[in-house]
Amino acid sequence: MTVAIGDRVPDVRVSTMTSEGPKSVSTGEVLGTGRVVLFAVPGAFTPTCSDYHLPGFVVRADELAAKGVSTVACVSVNDAFVMSAWGASQGVGESVLMLADGNGEFAAAMGLELDGTGFGMGRRSQRYAAVIEDGVVTHLAVEPGPGLTVSSADAVLAVL
Repeated sequence: MTVAIGDRVPDVRVSTMTSEGPKSVSTGEVLGTGRVVLFAVPGAFTPTCSDYHLPGFVVRADELAAKGVSTVACVSVNDAFVMSAWGASQGVGESVLMLADGNGEFAAAMGLELDGTGFGMGRRSQRYAAVIEDGVVTHLAVEPGPGLTVSSADAVLAVL
């Protein structure tokens, strides 16, 4: 079942890259305090994700912070090394927390898996954006198909 507005964000282990290497973190911990914007992409280095989705949140990070967002996080079914390299290539710096859902467990817990086996991508996450307030989902926008409309940084800013 898909997570709905009013639900707590699932508490699942994901990874993020640190100076010492990949670090396992709890989504309940990193997404559970303050006002968080979480966006999910089907895959790092893919065209829409790299050309529009992630860059939009990097460019709008200050605007999101001005609206009370304490953390902007990006999650994808990729490993921490890929997410770190993608973040570096996009100049993310400290503006976006890059979360690696290597086995797709968070995508499954959110109820937002995407079966990409038909085009060689395996099981991934659907593209979406969520606003999470102290661990509770207050806004969820899942893309209805290919492209980027309801989960862009501009769309999120419009609902904050």
